[in-house]
Order: sequence, then C-alpha cells, then structure tokens
Amino acid sequence: MEFKHKPVLLKQCIEGLNIKPDGIYIDGTIGGAGHSLEIVKKLSNKGLLIGIDRDEEALKAAKEKLKDFKNVKYIHGNHDNINNLLTNEGIDKVDGILLDLGVSSYQLDEKNRGFSYIENARLDMRMDKTQELDAEYVVNNYSEEELYKIISEYGEERFAKNIARNICKIRENAKIKTTSELVNIIKESIPKSKQKDGHPAKRTFQAIRIEVNNELKPLYNTVIESAKMLNEGGRLVIITFHSLEDRTVKQAYIDLQGKCTCPKDLPYCICNYTSYGKILTKKPILPTKEEQETNSRSKSAKLRIFERRLKKE
Repeated sequence: MEFKHKPVLLKQCIEGLNIKPDGIYIDGTIGGAGHSLEIVKKLSNKGLLIGIDRDEEALKAAKEKLKDFKNVKYIHGNHDNINNLLTNEGIDKVDGILLDLGVSSYQLDEKNRGFSYIENARLDMRMDKTQELDAEYVVNNYSEEELYKIISEYGEERFAKNIARNICKIRENAKIKTTSELVNIIKESIPKSKQKDGHPAKRTFQAIRIEVNNELKPLYNTVIESAKMLNEGGRLVIITFHSLEDRTVKQAYIDLQGKCTCPKDLPYCICNYTSYGKILTKKPILPTKEEQETNSRSKSAKLRIFERRLKKE
C-alpha cells in the first residue's frame, strides 16, 4: 500500500520553523515526509534535515519521496529519545524541531496495522513493529482496573468501566484477537442513545493505541529536552491531535518559558528564574475551515510554537 499522508497545518508549520537555509532541522515524526519535503526545499546544500520515525515503513516511504535530496539523514527511532539519537550522530544543537504527534493516515488506512475501528484486523496498533507490546496483549492481559484507567484517562471515555468489565468477561471464554471483536464489545458497553457522537469505539481505540506506543508518559520530557537542544532563535513546532497531548505540550512550554516571582513593585528582576525561551503562540494555531473540509483528520489539530532564547540559563 502506498504511504499516503496529507500534512496537517503545513504552511503554518513551515512559517513557524522560520527556516535558515544552512540550518539543521529535525522532523521527529517524518511519516510520509509531507512536512519534510517543504523543509528540505528551503535548505541549501549546507543545510541538513534529519528525519526520525519509529515506523520503518514510514522511513522507507520518506526516502523514496525525498530521493532527489542529498542533505537528508534518516533515523529509525523514537522522538522520545531525540537527545540520544542526535548525540549518536555527533549533533548537540539544531535550529528547529517539528513533532507531528499521533497516528498517520497510512497507519489508519492500512488495515493490517490494527489501528482502525472501521477495518477488521488483528489487534496490533504498534507504530514500531519491532516492539513486543501490542494491542492484543493489552486487551487480553491487563487487569480490569488497568483497562478502566487507560480507557478513562487516555480515551476520556464516559463508559470506560462498562467497557473494561465487558472486555474481561468476554476474554474469560476466548482470547480477543481482532479489531471487530473489540468494536462489538465496546458497542455493547455503551447505551445506543449515547452512540450518536462519532464512532463508539473511537475513544477506546485511541486509549489503547496511546498505551501500546507509550505516547503520553514521556511527552513532557520530550518537549523539554527538544527545546534545550535548540540554538538561539531555534523553533520547536508541535502538532497535537487530542486534549491530553495539547495540555502536556502547553504545560511544558509554560515551564520552559519560566516566570518571574519577584514582587511587582521591584524595578527589576532579582529572583534569577530560569527561562529557556518564549512561547510564540498564546493560543494554539488551528486549521482553517477550508483545510478541515478537505482533510477531515486535521479537525482536532492544534499547533504550538516555542522559540529558544539563551539570555537566562
């Protein structure tokens, strides 16, 4: 299957990165290279783009799409380890980092990956197919309490208790192996009258995917470490697709910016608070109405930008 992924908030991301032709830029979730293509177009021969992805199929597709560009380096890895990945390449500072979080269109559309609640497939949901933990293990081995916590917190699902209980009840007789089996359990766990707002399995599938790929726990530290790797004036540009991600990114940006705790009547700051830069987006940038109409997967997207400033360390 062709790796298709329509980049979300493309123009806003490229403007947000404020690309220097000779700079070093990271696409921490290169995917189908939609954003990366526009980044590398703005680089000179001295510039460098580093594409990171945990999905080997994504890297393969990115290499094909960017085959005409010689100043691109590809790394199979997780952006949560961005510091170590770049240190291994002999790089300690960069001029911009883009993180497009969440699952890609290709991963959703490729039914064998098990991300979709529309297509029937084996319960998988791994972004990195080399890792051991998958959705089948989570669904069949986590306790009822653990499942409830995941579905409630990561999926913000009102009926998490019912869903967790019914999963455990069904798996007593036989292992739950497919997405369709899980969808049917979820549908039976939610009152019909409450199934009008989108697909009833959407939140639970999101929750299990987040657990399988450990998308949230390291995110705060990833944002902090990414910002610290930027040169003066470098930009960290992050796209999120659900409220839990967005809240985490927002809080990390606030902590990076820091806050003066001196009394307001003092003429200058004496508290020596640490600031790593400035938040450039007081409110997140949202996709235009036109983009939402042409790319339905952009509807929940939010973009936040942080600029590194070295004045107070």
